[in-house]
Amino acid sequence: MDAATASTALLTDRYELTMLQAALRSGAAQRHSVFEVFTRRLPDGRRYGVTAGVGRVLDAVENFRFTPAQLDWLADQQVVDEETLRWLADYRFRGDIRGYGEGECYFPGSPIMVVEGSFAEAVILETAILSVLNHDSAIAAAASRMTAAAGDRPVIEMGARRTHERAAVSAARAAYIAGFGATSDLQAGFEYGIPTTGTAAHAFTLVHDTERDAFTAQIESMGRGTTLLVDTYDLTEAVRTAIEVAGPDLGAVRIDSGDLLMLAHRVRRQLDDLGAQKTRIVVTSDLDEYAIAALAAAPVDAYGVGTSLVTGSGQPTCSMVYKLVARAASADRDAPLVPVAKRSAGAKASRGGAKWAARRLDADGVAEAEIVGTGPVPTDLRERLLHRELVRGGEVVGREPLTEARERHLRSRGQLPLSATQLSRGEAVVPTDYLGG
Repeated sequence: MDAATASTALLTDRYELTMLQAALRSGAAQRHSVFEVFTRRLPDGRRYGVTAGVGRVLDAVENFRFTPAQLDWLADQQVVDEETLRWLADYRFRGDIRGYGEGECYFPGSPIMVVEGSFAEAVILETAILSVLNHDSAIAAAASRMTAAAGDRPVIEMGARRTHERAAVSAARAAYIAGFGATSDLQAGFEYGIPTTGTAAHAFTLVHDTERDAFTAQIESMGRGTTLLVDTYDLTEAVRTAIEVAGPDLGAVRIDSGDLLMLAHRVRRQLDDLGAQKTRIVVTSDLDEYAIAALAAAPVDAYGVGTSLVTGSGQPTCSMVYKLVARAASADRDAPLVPVAKRSAGAKASRGGAKWAARRLDADGVAEAEIVGTGPVPTDLRERLLHRELVRGGEVVGREPLTEARERHLRSRGQLPLSATQLSRGEAVVPTDYLGG
């Protein structure tokens, strides 16, 4: 069974199922409930978050079905009792999900995703939903900072060898949503249609007797539009050899080590002197958003980012939580919803009530507040609501091409105050205001 169709039912914490068992016994399992995904704060130093992983959540919910082998294992391990196993055997999520569109920016308190159904069917989705959203949104936030720093220059995702093999695929997807132009990961290209790119590593040069032999072989195989890696031995000599072999129509050279700012200027001058004015310069080597910003004035045409991207550039999670915010007064189908909330003394308190969200813009079209409310939506905010319908009655209705999520992110980020893309530390660039309870 491949990753796209494999059951996601055991991608969960044990206590989800033990809560289910107890709720089935108490009668609370059938109470209509509303769960909400949000974060209480942004990662340290971040000014905005980026919603990513929504499409993968829809896949996870659709495939959240227990196989006979999984049920047998749960029985063998005595995780839950026979009644609960019978309930799980027929499990299908039949509720509703709405949430921020993929690529949309978010802030502390934003109701990023709302899951509505019986307590039983909604509670066991918690871990699967959070694991996807926390990972993908962290990657997308880092990627957004990198593409903002890069401006019009393309950024390539190349972090597959720096993380778990499946995390690499989802990271490439999240990075593409946030503006990366391509990935080195072929599985990401296969699953999600993301453009792929890549030519050769230092090993290719080293396996040949001379650098000239390696360049000649690559040009003959891939054509003059390829990218030659020029820092295996002597950079200046390699650039000269590259143009001698490929001619002035060489597509690009890649620099993967050293002082990239100085070397980019030196290589640009050399290429121009050799008549290769159109040959581009690609730089790699442990780049992050700060290194990209530092190269803004350098004659660089594209960036390749690996480790920093797939690790969230130091912030590998968004600390999103999945909290019950409303539940029916009883198990009766017509029972009214009652707001509920955690009332801890520390920073973990939450706000009750099923919520909507809208973003208020000023006269210049710049976001000035994230409005989160319960009850009726004010007339002036109805055109600015952020939630999209994702699942209706258990059926996925909110799938969309990655290109739409990518375009949404550019629009959303473009509406933020200019300080949003500054790399200096600061609070959320848009405040969250609450209406209603």
